[in-house]
Amino acid sequence: MEITSMLHRVKKMLRSTCFVTMLLLAAACLPPVNAQAQKYLIRDGKMFIELSKHLGETALDNFIASFDLFDLDLKQFLLTNSPDSLQKRGWKLEKNNRDQLIISKLLKGFDNFNNPADIIKYTEKSAALASQFAAVSSSIRFGYNTFKKKYPFLVKDSAVTFFLRNNRNARNVMLAGSFNNWLPSVMQMERTDSGWIATVKLAPGKYWYKFIVDGNWVTDNENARVENDGQGNNNSVYYMPNTIFRLDGFSDAKKVVVAGSFNDWQPRQLQMIKTNGGWRLPLYLADGTHTYRFVVDGNWKADPANKDRLPNEFNDYNSVIKLGLPYTFVLAGYTQAKKVILAGSFNNWKRHELLMNKTADGWELPYTLAEGNHEYRFMADGKWINDPKQNQPNRYIIVGVNHTFRLKGFSTASKVFIAGDFNDWSPASYGMKKAGDEWVLGVHLSRGKHLYKYVIDGKWITDPGNKLWEQNEFGTGNSVIWYEK
Repeated sequence: MEITSMLHRVKKMLRSTCFVTMLLLAAACLPPVNAQAQKYLIRDGKMFIELSKHLGETALDNFIASFDLFDLDLKQFLLTNSPDSLQKRGWKLEKNNRDQLIISKLLKGFDNFNNPADIIKYTEKSAALASQFAAVSSSIRFGYNTFKKKYPFLVKDSAVTFFLRNNRNARNVMLAGSFNNWLPSVMQMERTDSGWIATVKLAPGKYWYKFIVDGNWVTDNENARVENDGQGNNNSVYYMPNTIFRLDGFSDAKKVVVAGSFNDWQPRQLQMIKTNGGWRLPLYLADGTHTYRFVVDGNWKADPANKDRLPNEFNDYNSVIKLGLPYTFVLAGYTQAKKVILAGSFNNWKRHELLMNKTADGWELPYTLAEGNHEYRFMADGKWINDPKQNQPNRYIIVGVNHTFRLKGFSTASKVFIAGDFNDWSPASYGMKKAGDEWVLGVHLSRGKHLYKYVIDGKWITDPGNKLWEQNEFGTGNSVIWYEK
């Protein structure tokens, strides 16, 4: 069994011995850096390292750095095949042949350390591994909380008061979650007359949490937001809001809903809460431009308190919320055009929504974008305009570049593109630029696994500089990259 079932294992270990849990948590969360060639596993109370002896130097360096394994001197072992340095550090050779190395080591508890300084060093190393995981998920467009039998958690400024109702006979209650690296012994909850509370400072976003009641890990049974981690463990979900939708008045309405581009305009999903002065709903919204309307007893209405609006397809308007920094789209020329429209992947290519402003030498429009890879086009007087620089239908803009793809060689190629799951496999949009003996392009990658290929003068190839790949439905393979930062 590979690195799985994080919380289940943590609970099991806490009942049996005083393990330093963060090493296990870190290993349980990290995906293999190269699933075909190297692995870091937790199995039967042991840590396992599996390495292919045909691994390239770059891939080996990335693996060592990802798991902070510098002290093992794995490079020296692969050169000399001498196990002395590994065995001195408590590692056991499980398999060692021409193709593969497998070593193992028992997970230690505090009672296995003789020197208090070693405990501190061990814990710091575990915490460093855990710090590679973001407490907030940035891969969502919106989120909201639904609690049963109790009010939503109190939020004041950036402080959230988590509340576990009842359990007044419990001796000890802790709070653990993605906001504190799932450490089970650092966040003590305080007993009240109706349950237990703990206050945590959170940035807007999505978090996962559990309560630990007298050593037992439990979800919040009054929180309807529960997610499985894919390994059989359920975690409660909390969204720290950054937006509050408000609609004043309409006190006689039976139901008011907010719907928008962030939830695909679902008219029944986000019911607002009735207050003394009207209706409200706190939400977490990702950065970007969001359009929305209220649905009052079945009737759609723009937000009367928000003057920021965009036209919709019904000859009416949608209200707008903008989060983040605006980017100004510019089209030079076309000064004789009567109307120029901007459309792109960021607004589902709507042709009626984004009317550009005329300038002395062209057209422009400020628009707030989320981090990511975006394609767009201009339409002048009803006709799409190709990009004059690339003679391609679509242009692209990348907000928040965090990874640069590099393809060496192919000096005689006239055009090189990159296509992958991060740009909907568009074969002729993301043109790479020649730099010395390389073709390069910076893109934005979300955390996790991505598939990609290069398109060289119309021919699709996997990345010759990346040994990690997986088969696709066409039998031609896709290169694989794990983005972990």
